[in-house]
Amino acid sequence: MDIRRSFDVLTQLQQKYNKPNCFAAKIDGKYVPISTDTVVEQANRVSLGLRSLGVGKDDKVAIISMNRPEWMFADFGIAQLGATSVPMYPSITVEDYKYIFADAGVKAVFVSDKKLLEKVLEAIQGMDIPAQNVFTFDKVEGARHFSELLELGKQGNPADLEPLKAAVQPDDLLTLIYTSGTTGKPKGVMLSHNNILSNCRNAQRFVPVTKEDKALSFLPLCHIFERMVTYIYLINGVSIYYAESMETIAENLREVKPEIFTTVPRLLEKVYDKIVAKGHEQTGIKKSLFFWALDLGLKYDNQKDNGFLYNTQLALANKLIFSKWREALGGNLRCIVSGGGALQPRLARVFWAGGIRVMEGYGLTETSPVIAVGGYEPENNMIGTVGPIIDNTEVKIAKDGEILTKSESVMKGYYNNPELTAKEFDEEGWFHTGDIGEIVDGKFLKITDRKKEMFKTSGGKYIAPQVLESKIKESPLVEQCMVVGDGQKFASALVIPAFDELKGWCKRNGVDSNGSTEDLVKNEKVVKMYEDLVHKYNNSFAQWEQVKKIALLPKLWTVDTGEMTPTMKVKRKVITENNKELIESLYHQAERR
Repeated sequence: MDIRRSFDVLTQLQQKYNKPNCFAAKIDGKYVPISTDTVVEQANRVSLGLRSLGVGKDDKVAIISMNRPEWMFADFGIAQLGATSVPMYPSITVEDYKYIFADAGVKAVFVSDKKLLEKVLEAIQGMDIPAQNVFTFDKVEGARHFSELLELGKQGNPADLEPLKAAVQPDDLLTLIYTSGTTGKPKGVMLSHNNILSNCRNAQRFVPVTKEDKALSFLPLCHIFERMVTYIYLINGVSIYYAESMETIAENLREVKPEIFTTVPRLLEKVYDKIVAKGHEQTGIKKSLFFWALDLGLKYDNQKDNGFLYNTQLALANKLIFSKWREALGGNLRCIVSGGGALQPRLARVFWAGGIRVMEGYGLTETSPVIAVGGYEPENNMIGTVGPIIDNTEVKIAKDGEILTKSESVMKGYYNNPELTAKEFDEEGWFHTGDIGEIVDGKFLKITDRKKEMFKTSGGKYIAPQVLESKIKESPLVEQCMVVGDGQKFASALVIPAFDELKGWCKRNGVDSNGSTEDLVKNEKVVKMYEDLVHKYNNSFAQWEQVKKIALLPKLWTVDTGEMTPTMKVKRKVITENNKELIESLYHQAERR
C-alpha cells in the first residue's frame, strides 16, 4: 500500500504481516511479545484518550522516555489525531524541558518513570500544562498512569478516528525534534510525515531486512536515526525487541539473537574494546591466536581481494576466533547500522572480516536524517566513507568543501525561527549541512570535518580537529579527545584515557594504578606513554597539522557536566572554557622552552 502518513504503517502491518511479536519488551525477566493487533489497538486508545483531553490537530505532545513499546503507541496515537510529537532526551536539564515546553506550546506529556516525572513537574510549574495531562509509563504513586489514558480511550469509538486520520496530509508536521547543538538554545526541527517517510523509501534498498528478522532497539527513539529506522523495520515486518537499558545490551543480544541493530560508534567501540580486553587476558597459544586473528581483521578491505593466502587464513580465523564474537552478539547478526558520528575504520574492517557487515551512514536531524549510507553489498560499501548517496537525494560539494543537499527529506524549517531557517538554505534551495566532505571514486561520500569546528593556527594553516581526534581515538587506551589550538602556533590535545584499558596497561608495565584517576594522569610513565601514542598517530598528518602537546584529564566529559550533547558530540566552547588555564599552560610551557 501507499504509505503517506506515519500511521499508514500500522494499516500495512495489519494487512500484510499481522505478527504475534510485532514488538517485545522484557517483563519480569523474560521477553513478552506484543501482537500487531494489540499495537494498533493501543495506538487507537492513545488517540481517543488524548482527544478526550482536548488534544487535536497541530497540538504538541511531548514524549520523554527510553525505548519501550509505549513510546511507539504514543507516537502513532499522537500522529493519528494530526497532532505533533515532541520527543525529548531523558538526560537533558529541567531548564531545557522548560524552554522546549514553552517554545513548542506542549499540551500533554508522556514520561517513563518517577525520576523523569519529578523533572517534568518542576519544569511545568507556572506553565499552562496541567499536571493531569502528564502520564507515566511506569506506575508512580500520585501520578496518572498510562493505563488511565488507555481506559479513557477505551470509552471512545475507533471509527471516530477515521475522519481525523483522513484530514492528515503528508506535508503536515509529524514531529518537532529539538536539537541541542553544541552552543546556544535548543532549536526545533520541523519534520513532516513525508520528510521522514520519503527518507525511509529512499534508504530502503540499503537496509537488508525481511519479515523473518528481529531487531534489537536501544538507541534513543527521540533521536531521528532510531525513529526513522524503526519505521523501516515496521514497513518490512521486522519484529522489534527493546533492550532493557544501555547496561544490558550484551545480555539482551544473547537473548534476542537479532539479525540487525543500529548503534553509535562509541557503543561499537566499547564492544570491540571489551573483546580485545578479553584477548589480553588469554595466555599462551590462545592469546597468540586471538591477536593473529585480530591483525588479519585489521587488514580487511571489502573493496579488494587480498589473495588466496589471506582468504585461507581469514577463513581459519573465522572458525577459531570470530565465530565466538558472533556468538557473543547473539549468533544471528548479519549487519550493524552505525550513525550519529564518525566510525573508526578499524572497527568496520574487523567486524566485516568477522562476518558482520557494518553499514555506516550520515545525515542530520534536519534531513530526516539519512543522506548517504554504506550498503550491505561490498560494491555499495567502502570502509572509511559513509557510502553512496541514497535514492532521490541530491548532493553537491561547495567550493569550500561543504556538503550541500536537496531532497524531500529536508526539514520544513526551525520552529518559531524563520531567520535561522533562512540562514541554512542558499538562494538555489540547497541546504547547507555544515559538514566538510568529498566524493570518493565518483560514488562514495566521505566526511572530513565540521565546517564550524575547523580552526586556523597563528601560521595561517587550517586544522580539521575531527580528523586528528578520530585518529587518536583509534587507540583503545583513549576514551575521549579534543584537539585545540585556534590562533596558536600548533595544535594540542586534551585526552581522557579509557581508564579500564589504562589499568590493564599499568598492570602489564609495572605501574601502580591503585590511586585515583587524578593521580594516574599525573604519573610520568603514563604521560610518556600517551605522548608516544599521539606521536605515533602524528605520522599520518602533515607537520603543521600534528599535535605537539597533550594534557591528560581525569574525568569523562558527559551530558550531565554540560560538556557533551545528548548525541555525544563534544561541546567545544564549554570544554575550552572549563579547561582554559590548562590549555593556556600547554602553550606557555612551549614558550618557556
